[in-house]
Amino acid sequence: MIPDFRYFVTEARKIGAKIIVRHNLTVMFEPQKEDLPRFFAENQVEVVSSLPYFLQQQTDAQRGAGVFDKSIEALKRLNAVGYGIEENLILNLVCNPVGAFLPPSQSAIEADFKRELKQRYDISFNNLYTITNMPIARYLDWLRRSGNEASYMTKLVNAFNPATVEGLMCRNLISVDWRGFLFDCDFNQMLELPVSLKLPQTVFDFDLETFTSRRIMTANHCFGCTAGAGSSCGGVVAA
Repeated sequence: MIPDFRYFVTEARKIGAKIIVRHNLTVMFEPQKEDLPRFFAENQVEVVSSLPYFLQQQTDAQRGAGVFDKSIEALKRLNAVGYGIEENLILNLVCNPVGAFLPPSQSAIEADFKRELKQRYDISFNNLYTITNMPIARYLDWLRRSGNEASYMTKLVNAFNPATVEGLMCRNLISVDWRGFLFDCDFNQMLELPVSLKLPQTVFDFDLETFTSRRIMTANHCFGCTAGAGSSCGGVVAA
């Protein structure tokens, strides 16, 4: 939604960078956003989009009334320009549980999504990523309103899997907000929890060597990334 989005994509494309866009499917229906599928295809952008479930009731319960129908139409538009079909146009979906529990096996639910979306709507995609619900923002508000906060946090802590630690995204990625400020991950960015104050705070002062050996800022929500098979922007992190 930021005004310079297309500029960032086209300039990154010029220097040969791999471009992955975390795309909110309903944005496609905003004014002057209808051409996004063609723009993505022209720049060979890898598209990653959320679809909580392949049924309307569960998706609208999590994201709001009408979101499912718009998401299905948006996926059809992406398919129409080759996404999820042509080899170089990658379309990945992301789902997270509708409720206070951990996601199912990624490989198993991916098979369900591919079968159901193809049979019901003739939609194709490449991969499905399962992401654990993080106890932050709107989801944390829901946990508190529904009386599930303590039990959900206990579930995350009890499901801690040390095998996930090596693959956590905060160990090899950083998050940069629109102003250039740095965060250890996008969840920390949502919480306005910056990198350690001992480190450069903006991308303009970034130093790779310093950040490679940095201390990562953590909080309770980090248990969401280490529960079960783990969770990151690329789905599970441990077999």
